[in-house]
Amino acid sequence: MKLTNIALAATVALALPATSVMAQDQAGTLAKIAESGEIVIGHRESSVPFAYLDENQKPIGYSLDLCHKIVEQVSEELGKEISIKYVPVNPKTRIALMANGTIDLECGSTTNNLTRQQQVEYLPTTFVTGTKILARKDSGITSLADLEGKAIALAQGTTNERVIVNAVEEAGMDVKILPVRDHAEGLLALETDRVDAYASDHILLHGLISKSKSPDELAVVGEFLSFDPYALMVRRDDSAFELVGKTALAKLFRSGEIDEIYEKWFGPMNVPADPLLQAAYELGALPD
Repeated sequence: MKLTNIALAATVALALPATSVMAQDQAGTLAKIAESGEIVIGHRESSVPFAYLDENQKPIGYSLDLCHKIVEQVSEELGKEISIKYVPVNPKTRIALMANGTIDLECGSTTNNLTRQQQVEYLPTTFVTGTKILARKDSGITSLADLEGKAIALAQGTTNERVIVNAVEEAGMDVKILPVRDHAEGLLALETDRVDAYASDHILLHGLISKSKSPDELAVVGEFLSFDPYALMVRRDDSAFELVGKTALAKLFRSGEIDEIYEKWFGPMNVPADPLLQAAYELGALPD
């Protein structure tokens, strides 16, 4: 009799929808979202075109579009509709807010590196860029060497800040560093002549030019000073939620929908997908 009951229970379990079985085994971020009915997305406010605020102060951008696909996947996995709570983050707060559980998913322009992986985890690469310099076309600045005796703004907590500071120190250059909170503040410092340049990932600098009051007067200059693969951040040691994110992105990569999303945000900027990024899409297109 006991064996019959066990067999019957196993048969019923196999017949249940996957979401019903998952609901019994949720832990970590998925359990948090299932209980609250809400996912908390951390977003940047001025990282054009990845994550920024539109005229209605609504977060939009390439990274937000990808995150919304992940939210759809989470909803499918949980078998219920979930709402989104948006929390603004900046280079100094984003990792801490992820590590302490304030946000569930970070949708911005964040470089994946091994040092940061001591505190957070990353989903597959969604963009490839590197550090360059933004300056006025009439400034005479065409490379890092031209910053001698000049001032540059750097966003605190970014890989760009570390790259520029290290390069300046190694070259023994006299360069004034102005710490700023984010890209918008860095652009403002340049436009108001508080600094001679601003350094960040090259694609973000092109985005800043597109939003500048005087785009024809600015240029992205110099060689790449770093390699920065972008990825969406999730919590460390939460493989179940990480798998949901990977699944959502794999679907985008496999279907080719990622190309439409890319064109939507980078087409107007005339920035074609880098071969390394195209390879990253292919590598992330994991089969079911």
